[in-house]
Amino acid sequence: MTSRSRPLAVTGVGLVTPAGVDTDATWRAVLAARATAAHDPALAELPVTLSCRVPAVNAAPPGLRQPWRLDRTAHLALAAATRAAADAALDPAHWDGARVAVVLGSAAGGVASYEHAARQLDTRGPASVSALALPAFLPNMAAGQLAIELAASGPVLHTSTACASGATAIHLAALLLHRGACDIALAGGADAMITPLCVSAFARMRALSRTTDPAHASRPFDALRDGFVIGEGAGFLVLERERDAAARHVRPRALLVGTGAAADAHHPVAPHPLARGLETAVRTALAEAGALPEDVDHINAHGTGTPLNDAAEARLIDRLFARNPPSVTAPKGALGHTMGAAGAIEAALTVLTLQHRLVPATAGFTAPDHDTAPIDLVHGAPRRQHPNLALSTSAGFGGHTTALAFTPAP
Repeated sequence: MTSRSRPLAVTGVGLVTPAGVDTDATWRAVLAARATAAHDPALAELPVTLSCRVPAVNAAPPGLRQPWRLDRTAHLALAAATRAAADAALDPAHWDGARVAVVLGSAAGGVASYEHAARQLDTRGPASVSALALPAFLPNMAAGQLAIELAASGPVLHTSTACASGATAIHLAALLLHRGACDIALAGGADAMITPLCVSAFARMRALSRTTDPAHASRPFDALRDGFVIGEGAGFLVLERERDAAARHVRPRALLVGTGAAADAHHPVAPHPLARGLETAVRTALAEAGALPEDVDHINAHGTGTPLNDAAEARLIDRLFARNPPSVTAPKGALGHTMGAAGAIEAALTVLTLQHRLVPATAGFTAPDHDTAPIDLVHGAPRRQHPNLALSTSAGFGGHTTALAFTPAP
């Protein structure tokens, strides 16, 4: 494998997920294949009542000024980003903010705040709508709030590619670093879409699992999969050039060696049956890494637990990696589908897999069907493995796809 571009150092990881409000708690739950789905009292009157919520009333970091002004998506983003910065031994009070970029992916922005404002307007009239409604729900505002709280005045961007948003943010951050537009990039995703409107809409589409047993509702690649369990959360990586990390005497957790993005251009919500967009994204990421499909040892799959997505993704893995089948894991079995945060959370878990040389088992999986049988899905227990090249794959409504390639830190 010969790299065609300079790798980027992953020097920090921050996770806030349904498994806990820190990276270690999430890693332990995913390793244990522990499902976090639970019956949600807030959804009691809706067709589907399961969700995967972050286990904290307010996950925002201590010291946040007037947290009530912000949507929960911004709270989750701030919590994960500040954890990632601390993990990278970075102090926003002492960095050159003009050389720090923030790229945040979100599928729906502050949708809970939007729904609340709409209810106020409908039930109590225009005077009841808060003057803070727009700053709370506009999609870019979580990224803007991150910039304010972290004194990051470099490029501050928001990506919205549905459930690939967090992975797309990492892809875009890598481009900024390669172009020299920044020296440090905080890149990730956050979403808090467990709302009446979102759950009702997904249920009407039959995208959500109708299984009532929380332990078996989210089951990626399983023969009995029937949809995903909606979740919330945030994940962030700190990316910088290797020489800059070395100058700070910080050892990377892993290296980001290639990224790719493409589109199915096929259907508004259904994946291409042969995952053509994802194949292009994967091939692009591998080309940037100077690698071939047979070099890939591990894949952290999108794996939503929906019949069409898992079938298309499994066919692609079988077709593209048949010469050297990689191990595959799907964290949504444990964490549910955290929407625009999923790609960033799963990228972080891929980094941890490389660092700890341990592949998490896939929660909820019992047996494959005809489409998913060919892949080497890790289940039952974690697998000890030393991957030299790992992929994290993401896809979203609209046909958006992103692939991220990582190698262990030297």
